[in-house]
Amino acid sequence: MKLKKIFVILSVVIISAASIYGFILYRQIFTENINFDKTELFVYVPTDANFEQVVEIMKPYVKDIEKFKMVAEKKSYNTNVKSGKFLLKIGMNSNQIVNALRQNVPVDLAFNNQERLEDFAGRIGSQIEADSLSLLTAFKDENFLKENGFTEENVLSMFIPNSYELFWNINAIKFRDRMAKEYRKFWTPERIAKATVLNLTPLQVSALASIVHKETVKRDERPKVAGVYLNRLATGMKLEADPTVIFAVKKNSGDFNQVIKRVLNKDLITDSPYNTYKYEGLPPGPIAMPDITAIEAVLNPEKHNYIYFCASVTNFGYHEFAVTPAQHEANRQKYVAWVNKQGIKR
Repeated sequence: MKLKKIFVILSVVIISAASIYGFILYRQIFTENINFDKTELFVYVPTDANFEQVVEIMKPYVKDIEKFKMVAEKKSYNTNVKSGKFLLKIGMNSNQIVNALRQNVPVDLAFNNQERLEDFAGRIGSQIEADSLSLLTAFKDENFLKENGFTEENVLSMFIPNSYELFWNINAIKFRDRMAKEYRKFWTPERIAKATVLNLTPLQVSALASIVHKETVKRDERPKVAGVYLNRLATGMKLEADPTVIFAVKKNSGDFNQVIKRVLNKDLITDSPYNTYKYEGLPPGPIAMPDITAIEAVLNPEKHNYIYFCASVTNFGYHEFAVTPAQHEANRQKYVAWVNKQGIKR
């Protein structure tokens, strides 16, 4: 009887201890352990990070780091750390935090209007883990360029401005290859056929589209501007595009931060293959990253007889178009007078 009583007491003690332990464990795992006031925030775990590094990353965002560590160890996260971008939400407990650190959240990456490969690498490097130097190295890799039919001068054409979903921890080579795949996907047989009718390759279309893009911000006017340049190419004229001169001046000086609002006569003799006042045909590559509307404008140009155009001083943002040199000169004089009145010297 005495042994039975002892057994009962021990059973009660064990059950009580188990209950207490269970309660403590429950609190460790399922009570809120977030230490920020925002509704949600993202944390970034670098490639090849170990558990100790994750703990340092998480310290500012959890109330009790020991609770987090305990749950992470019980769920074997400490030996299976994942890199990437992860979403934390207010009210999360340690169990939910660990689960969240296993769900890599895609990045909606967007880009446009980059003038140089270097600028583009910097723009992308600010949105994913890969830095601008590794990206630039990947973009300029000789084997990649040769295998895909690009040069350093025209590889900017490969990057079609759009929004792309990918993971933050994508490396430079995988990002480059993803963009090459998107480029091939963009250039459908239909688009290639349209380029062929114009006697242009996709790369030449991109080069011309970059000029059209720079000439006008008005998307509805781009097919008309594209028509002018295609008319010039068809008649053997030089393109004589001011944006190419501006690019040439910037490239020769190495200063792409300078603002050039007015092309001067001295600029027109700038010795550069990008200067279409000096050299016939298209430049060796795009002078900026053309968006899809500019590319489509070249592939679907407005058919007309215009050879010239000049910025309008009555319909700002748009241009005045002309067939003859005399008509163009009249339009140009109006623009020069307006520019002088504004006091624009450069």
